[in-house]
Amino acid sequence: MKQYVVYTRVSTKEQGRSGLGLEAQERDINLFLEHFSEEPWEVIGRFRDVQSGGDDDRPALREALEQVKRTGAELLVAKLDRLSRKVSFVSSLMDDPKVRLRVAQMPMADKFQLHIYAALAEQERDFISRRTKDALQAAKARGQRLGGLRDKTLQRNKAIQEKANGEAAKVLKIIKPMRDSGETLAAIAEALDTMQVATSRGGKWTAMQVKRVMARA
Repeated sequence: MKQYVVYTRVSTKEQGRSGLGLEAQERDINLFLEHFSEEPWEVIGRFRDVQSGGDDDRPALREALEQVKRTGAELLVAKLDRLSRKVSFVSSLMDDPKVRLRVAQMPMADKFQLHIYAALAEQERDFISRRTKDALQAAKARGQRLGGLRDKTLQRNKAIQEKANGEAAKVLKIIKPMRDSGETLAAIAEALDTMQVATSRGGKWTAMQVKRVMARA
């Protein structure tokens, strides 16, 4: 039987508490297991860190790797950057004969392809960081108040959040009675579409969107 040790990671305590990012990782891992894994399979361990991807000393990752080496299971992550943002760290794991790595979003990728992807992703992050620093320096040279830009951004984000919270509160008046009566999230989403209740972006309702509205409200 194929065995996996699942590892997920988010960067902040806020993400860890709210589930932001974790649901997407679990979704991708489940898709891999259902459609791309050898059968039969089993998950023999699940580990999660709430820590930066630039920090390679993570307790849950350490435990996950220990179980992988001890059992011969494969380490399964949703995305390569959930494992690490450093190509050197990813390479060291792939060079370890006791560690076998699978990435859900790249189910057919071999070690060579994963190494190339990690290197390209690191280059992209370095370029974005350099571009951001240069843009800030140019704005400062023009005499632009950088703090003012941040304040405007914060105000705009606050207005967006308040609008979203207001919309969620209105829709919750429909969602809550249905949920209290035992309706599934998918059934509620279908009912909202039938009633032509618009989502915040004007699209169709999904079970995940219903869940997010309940969490926001």
